[in-house]
Order: sequence, then structure tokens, then C-alpha cells
Amino acid sequence: MRKMAAGLFLTGVLTAGPAVAQEALNPALPEILPLAERAALEDAWLENRLDTVIPQLMRREGVDMWILVAREYNEDPVVETMLPATWLAARRRTVLIFHDRGEAGVERLAVARYPVGPFPSAWDADAEPDQWRRIREIIEERDPETIAVNVSEHVALADGLSMGEGEALETALGDYADRIVRNDRLGIGWLETRTEAEMEVYPTIVRIAHAIIGEGFSDAVVTPGETTAEDLVWWYRERIAGLKLDTWFHPSVNIQRPGAETFAIETMGIERANTIQRGDLLHVDFGIDYLGLKTDTQHHAYVLKEGETDAPDGLKAGLAAANAVQDALTAEFRAGRTGNEVLMAARETALAQGLNPTIYTHPIGYHGHGAGPWIGMWERQAPVPGKGEYLVRPDTAWSIELNAQYDVPEWGGQTVRFMLEEDAYFDGRTVRYLDGRQDGFHLIGASAQ
Repeated sequence: MRKMAAGLFLTGVLTAGPAVAQEALNPALPEILPLAERAALEDAWLENRLDTVIPQLMRREGVDMWILVAREYNEDPVVETMLPATWLAARRRTVLIFHDRGEAGVERLAVARYPVGPFPSAWDADAEPDQWRRIREIIEERDPETIAVNVSEHVALADGLSMGEGEALETALGDYADRIVRNDRLGIGWLETRTEAEMEVYPTIVRIAHAIIGEGFSDAVVTPGETTAEDLVWWYRERIAGLKLDTWFHPSVNIQRPGAETFAIETMGIERANTIQRGDLLHVDFGIDYLGLKTDTQHHAYVLKEGETDAPDGLKAGLAAANAVQDALTAEFRAGRTGNEVLMAARETALAQGLNPTIYTHPIGYHGHGAGPWIGMWERQAPVPGKGEYLVRPDTAWSIELNAQYDVPEWGGQTVRFMLEEDAYFDGRTVRYLDGRQDGFHLIGASAQ
């Protein structure tokens, strides 16, 4: 075993099949930072984001002031991402205020009893015990023309102002309440925008996820005829916990095999309690949380039959079809297009190529299913009302999530669903995968032959 930073260990992984392909699918696990170093990096990112992203967003939206209100354990999702790394929740009532002073820059304040990380406290509770009255004083002193709040009809992550806090804010503002505007694009913009500093590290975060997936899809973990899909699910959970990482959703491992006509996306394979057998096509849906950023990956593994050294050509052709759907989708990304426009253009291209696509791509970042435009839904391959109407913007990260159905000759023409998901970055011109994409199968079962 090779010792990693922070007392972590990487167990050697057995590989099978073509060496180059398997090495690409099973990368070495990158160094994982100790907790204190993670917190310092996250706080540095936060301050940089506040200095650079907030002014751009407020001026884009024509907003003079932005007020965010949260209470402990009922945090606005946007506020959660603005708290210091060592704050695991807001404290009592936490009110954050941004005020655009033009050339003087965007002022940021915390109406709280103490500073909130890079937000200096603007409330002396001994001089003015009423927190709402102090908020009113701050507004009167600055006299903004517009006061934005986080209310959204379509995007939950930008709908963080609770009814109770919203009513209390309106009461406290009095006549100034007429200046309140509901603006979800500020919250969406904050959550979806990725900075240069974040993007220097995000590929490594995805590499960690890929490495863990490769470890699980290996002879070191899976024994055909003994290991169940559910066993593998819990191996992934234990591995994540052992690395002091978080998972933002419980992983799934599903099986497709000849004669089991259960490729529907609602089930994605046979019962997970079923034992993995040679000749099975495995699928994992897997995501981690590291440094405040999420990953979301779907890969396939093939369990070799006796005497096989690679997956059947029909399965490889199906995977290639899914890669072609990826290409059709990423080629249609345009800054200023809606998610719906990207979806329909990509489907037109894929269908013209004779593919059988289903596209359900989403933003990723602070949240696995991030704020921003939806590009399709697995159950709806038509324009998505509301969420699909938001604009695709530069400097955003995406989970390119989709599948292609393909009739596999070696399985008697059975329809198999090839479900892929890879994290990517859109710079305003092109989409690039953060750590490559799967274009060959993880191969399991060679060492026992």
C-alpha cells in the first residue's frame, strides 16, 4: 500500500484487459488535503468569489442592494455557500447585505452580532437590540433604488427567503418595501459561476471520483458469483467515508444482462440484491463532495466471461453510441441559448445520426443538481417549462448526463441502455470534460481466469 497525505491509504487495484484503456479508467488517487487545509482553501475561494463574482452579477441585473436572510437550520441555499468553512450552519438569524457603491465597489455587511467570515458585523446589539430596526437603518443610510431578495418560481436553490422572514423584512422596511424585487438570477448566477481558482482544482476532484469508481469496478472488490450489486454500493460508501469525503447522494449499482429486459431508466437493471455474474453489464451512479464542490459520474463495467479478454463488440458499439450523443450535446452549447434550445438542437443532431438518445443534463458545482438551466429530463425529451428557459452562461460546470439505447447482437438483439455522466466545464465557447470521459469499459474478472 502507498501512504497518502493525511494518513490515508490507497489499496492497489488489479486491472484486466487492454492495459492502456484500463490505466485510463483506473487513475491513481490524487492527494486529499487534511481538513484544516481544506477549510483554508474554501475560505480563500469564498473571498475571491465575493470580490469578483458579486459585482459582476449585481451590475448585470441592475440591482443596488441584495439582502439574504437565513436562520439556523433553515438556511437559504445561497447563504449556506457564503458561510465560513468552519460554520456548519447559520447562527440565530443571519442577514447578509450587498450594496453596490459604484466605483467604490460592492460593500458587504452582516447584520449579526459578530462578523460572518468576510462579512464585517454591522450591528451593535447593545446600541440597537432590534435586529430588524438595524436593517432598516442600513437601508435608510444607503437609500438603494432596488433591493433584491431570493424568491424564485422555478429554481429551489434561488428561492431561499422563507415566508416568515420575507414578511418580517417587508414589515421592517416600511415604505422601502416597495423597492423589493424578486430576483432569482442573482442566486443562480452566484451558484453556477465557477472561478479560475476553483477550476484549477475541480479536475482533481473529479479525478478522485474516477479513481474510487475504478477501485470498485475491479477484481480487488468484485468477485463474480459472490459479490452483489448492493455489496458494491456499500463498498463505495465505506470507501468515501474512509477517505474523509462526503457523498451527496447514495450511490447505485445496477445490472443489465442477457434475457433481463429491464433497461427502463426507472429501474436501471435487475434487483440490486442479485449476485453479479460473468457477462453482466454493470452501471454505477456516483458522486462525492470535496472542497464544497460536487461530482456526478455514471460509468459502466463489463464482467468478463471465461476466455474473454474484452467486452463484446455490440456492447462497445452501444457505448460508442452514447459517446456520440455526448458529442451531439456538447457541440450545441452556446452562451445565451436556453437549456431548451440546446436540448432540441442536440436531439435533432443525434436523431439524424440514427442514435436513440435521452438527454437530461444539469449544472453542477456547490450542489449536485445545481442552479441553472435544465437540458432535458429523463422522462421528458421536450422543452422543460421554467427551468429549461434559463440561459446557458459561460464559466459554468455541467454534468453531461444522458443515455443511448442500442440493440446488442450478442445479446440476441436485446435493447441495452448505455447511461453515461461526466462532469465538464463550459468556458463560453467550448465544453471540456474535467477528467476525460468513459469511452471503454472497466473490465472485471480477468484475474480469476
